[in-house]
Amino acid sequence: MKLMINYKMIMTLKLRGALVFLICLFSIGNINSQDKIITLWPNKIPNSISNNEYAEKEVFQDSQLTRTSKVSTPTLSLFLPNKDISNGTAVVICPGGGYSHLALDKEGFKVAKWLNTIGVTAFVLKYRLPSDEIMENKTIGPLQDAQESIRMVRRNAKKWNIDPEKIGIMGFSAGGHLASTLSTHYLDEVYGHDNISAKPDFSILIYPVISMEDNITHQGSKTNLLGEEPSENLIKLYSNEQKVDSLTSPTFLVHATDDKSVLVENSIKYYMALKNNNVLAEMHIYEIGGHGFGLGSNGTNEYWTKDCENWLKLHNF
Repeated sequence: MKLMINYKMIMTLKLRGALVFLICLFSIGNINSQDKIITLWPNKIPNSISNNEYAEKEVFQDSQLTRTSKVSTPTLSLFLPNKDISNGTAVVICPGGGYSHLALDKEGFKVAKWLNTIGVTAFVLKYRLPSDEIMENKTIGPLQDAQESIRMVRRNAKKWNIDPEKIGIMGFSAGGHLASTLSTHYLDEVYGHDNISAKPDFSILIYPVISMEDNITHQGSKTNLLGEEPSENLIKLYSNEQKVDSLTSPTFLVHATDDKSVLVENSIKYYMALKNNNVLAEMHIYEIGGHGFGLGSNGTNEYWTKDCENWLKLHNF
């Protein structure tokens, strides 16, 4: 009898331990995941072509969604900071991927979690990638999603405890091209919308593609967005260093000198255009880092997040 009691006690403890473990695991999962996924276009998606054979391709690693491609239904993943440190600022994040895929984890979810630690509400934008298979005009598809993402956040600012005048856009690589496109093309009438402004109050561009000019562009991003043989007018339209004016959003830029994929001249040209138009701007160019270092890697680029935090505080964001 004594042996049976001990055995039952052991089994009970094991079950309790397993239950505690599952509860902890569930809690950690909640902490490390978005608070809500929001459909960007709840009704008809503008500029869209119905194509039942065009299916999104998600890639998972260790049960974590890391990247996706062939996006036809854009969403916003909401990450809320702790209420005790929430400061009313919001950032929409555009992951990179050469306009062919989206690096959702490294340049999206992980960035959102970092922004939460400094009190910023974050939204990861899963935007449509330019494709003639699902778009009437693929060059405006990503911009439509970017404009509507800012409008949606501003439209719901009160619900999410956000200051409607502290909503920024952030982009990595080709996502940086989209973010800089929004910052310079926010007035473009690319779909029917309400009277909510699509202008970001600031932009954060991390190793961004800026120009479509052949001497400095990222060719893959250019081809995917503009096609194989774009016109000179189209190239100039999406070379965003040429579209900066005095009303362009204040900007924080990060790049590495040894970036072989997206040349550092992209950031330099954009910074000079901002400077020449008296737009507030700060740029950090690191000696080592290459391309795609996300929140930072070996070298001084690992501190860019602290520099960005200081910049946001300086400008009351």
